[in-house]
Amino acid sequence: MRNLPKSLSRALTTTTLLVAAATTVSFTAACGGTGSGDTDQPTVTVYSADGLEDWYETQFDAFESETGIAVNLVTAGSGEVVNRVQKEQSNPQADIVVTLPPFIQKADGAGLLQPLGVDTAAYPASEKDPDGKFISLAGNYLNFIANSSMDPSGLTWDDLLKPEFEGKLQYSTPGQAGDGTAVLILLQALRGKDGALEYLKQLQVNNVGPSASTGKLQPKVSKGELLIANGDIQMNMGSITGKGSNFEIFFPASADGTRHTVALPYSMGLATGAPQADAARTLIEFLLSKEVQQTLGPDAFAVSGRTDLADAPTTGSTPTPASLLHGVEVVYPDWNTVVADLSSDIAAYEKAIGG
Repeated sequence: MRNLPKSLSRALTTTTLLVAAATTVSFTAACGGTGSGDTDQPTVTVYSADGLEDWYETQFDAFESETGIAVNLVTAGSGEVVNRVQKEQSNPQADIVVTLPPFIQKADGAGLLQPLGVDTAAYPASEKDPDGKFISLAGNYLNFIANSSMDPSGLTWDDLLKPEFEGKLQYSTPGQAGDGTAVLILLQALRGKDGALEYLKQLQVNNVGPSASTGKLQPKVSKGELLIANGDIQMNMGSITGKGSNFEIFFPASADGTRHTVALPYSMGLATGAPQADAARTLIEFLLSKEVQQTLGPDAFAVSGRTDLADAPTTGSTPTPASLLHGVEVVYPDWNTVVADLSSDIAAYEKAIGG
């Protein structure tokens, strides 16, 4: 891969995926407690980065029917998920934490996760924490979206700096949203840390302002309030198919024409002090099972990390991440290095954009 350190890239394994709808649930819309007062009918509380809501609803209903264990879902931006768990350490509410890297690594480093305690033999080492604290629940990739009034296929990173996009472009905030953090990480890989900051400083002229949740940018682009925003394949294709959203997925090109993305799996961990730890482990086992994981493609436009689902066949005519990623080079960061530098990188980013 041109101009990229070998540690940041490897070949993309083509995996077949299909699409389903996604809805948005916020912390304020979700109910609070864990249901721990009813020991006969325990409720597992899942704090998750947004984007998988419809898939969760189907699977959680099936899980409750099978086990009698109810699930309370609370969703928000990736950083906000971890921040809430951290704030609640003295009185833990979450049982399971699902968020994008590097926030899952941040949660682990802050002592917010305990060993999963479930069988993960079907997953390769690349899909799970070596200490058994978290594992890939659903594979995903960074992209950008553009209102369908324009053709974004030829857009470059430098094009996004043009005056025509002033007040019509927004990206979710690095350090708060997983996809926004991925924008910074990808630019670091492409331009180096100083080059990434210089680019984002220039882009700030066009940027509408901060956004803690990438999902909230989708309706703005669909309505034409914004022309361009960042996103991810799983969430954006879900919105296009399920809600008829009026935008197109694209990947900005570098000066040489090469387009890149970052792998952004939804990673799942068991919260330290989980009020319903045993029931949570039962849910984790259920979600990682082959039967449930094989629904990720047709029902969530995501990819399973299980080795026995790596060659899932294509079905139907719905676009897949493999087709969307045709000709796009995928960057796989060393997330431990990313999280080690995250605080200083975010501070440098805020200073660069005048935050």
